[in-house]
Amino acid sequence: MEQFTVKPIGKVCVDDGEMRIELEKEYAQALTNLEGFGYLNILWWFDQSDNSDARSKLVEKSPYKGSPKDLGTFATRSSDRPNPIALTCCPVTYLDCESGIIGVGFIDAQNGTPVLDIKPYTPSFDRVENPILPGWCADWPNSIETSGEFDWGSVFQFEI
Repeated sequence: MEQFTVKPIGKVCVDDGEMRIELEKEYAQALTNLEGFGYLNILWWFDQSDNSDARSKLVEKSPYKGSPKDLGTFATRSSDRPNPIALTCCPVTYLDCESGIIGVGFIDAQNGTPVLDIKPYTPSFDRVENPILPGWCADWPNSIETSGEFDWGSVFQFEI
């Protein structure tokens, strides 16, 4: 099978209660005319979970209450996957094109996480008006705006 080389374009920075994407200087110009987009799709690397065991895991015990006991990797958003690539739709809080910095309201990545790509969120390509979901997750929030207020503890089964 063909191999690919992926080069990070920046990193996630989390400090003092702020979350932002800091691009490598050579990519700052790629932010040209990004102003006006309120949300961005950020592709990032699960670098802290990148190991042979995580890459070979194809089925895992479900972390969700009410779901099937086992879920295939592609039925989850788990960091354990053949290529540890993550996707988060992030609200933009500010944009500094000159410095190559994008403030984001939330990203489920840790400080220093490599960022692979950024794409503007556009409803015509990214939004599904009436998504089809399995019953075990059909009552989850319908948008990013409402998921912050959702009781996710009622969904996840955490082992102690």
